[in-house]
Amino acid sequence: MHEFRHFDTTEALARAAADYLAGRIRTHLDRQALCRVALPGGTTPARCLALLAEVSLPWERVHWYLGDERCYPAGHAGRNDVMLEQQLWSRIDAPAGNRHPMAAELGPEQAALLYTTELEAAGPLEIVVLGMGEDGHTASLFPGNAALVDTRPAVPVHAAPKPPPERVSLGLVTLRAAAERVVLVAGQDKHDALQRVQAGEQLPVAMAGPSLWFIDAAAAGE
Repeated sequence: MHEFRHFDTTEALARAAADYLAGRIRTHLDRQALCRVALPGGTTPARCLALLAEVSLPWERVHWYLGDERCYPAGHAGRNDVMLEQQLWSRIDAPAGNRHPMAAELGPEQAALLYTTELEAAGPLEIVVLGMGEDGHTASLFPGNAALVDTRPAVPVHAAPKPPPERVSLGLVTLRAAAERVVLVAGQDKHDALQRVQAGEQLPVAMAGPSLWFIDAAAAGE
């Protein structure tokens, strides 16, 4: 079942989520050698990750994956890996090899094929951090899109309803196989989709599996 935690402000949400992720990473590392974490793009996750970067952890034992990527050229400001580099990766002491970006500049099909190989070598992820769009999409899995029923670990995305239309995403099979999922939701524009999820509607973010949700007051309609 989903668990929902409410916070008065987006800043409080980001801090609570950063603290939670740090604790869960420590817990996984107490049990095993590595912790594999998938990260989203977006402004709310960006602040959370900047706060996470301030925590003292054995970062060399954490490997980072992407929930999705936009098919822009490498280094494009609209790519998720550019934000992750700015907010997290450049701020922690960890080998560059711990970062696992998606080669979205090669196009959806080739990028998904390469990332599927990488995910199969890694095994199930410990933590997947997700966002949610106004339509209930998560990663780049949009309602009604063919990628939603693709059973490969990483999936090509065509005809996305928001730009750019071509993307690559973790598939539902990968999201569901993770040990845990954390969803960060902020802003009044997410309120309707959140209500639909809470009412039991199977929007893509709900289809990802039982999750712990961090929600600010605006998204909750408070």
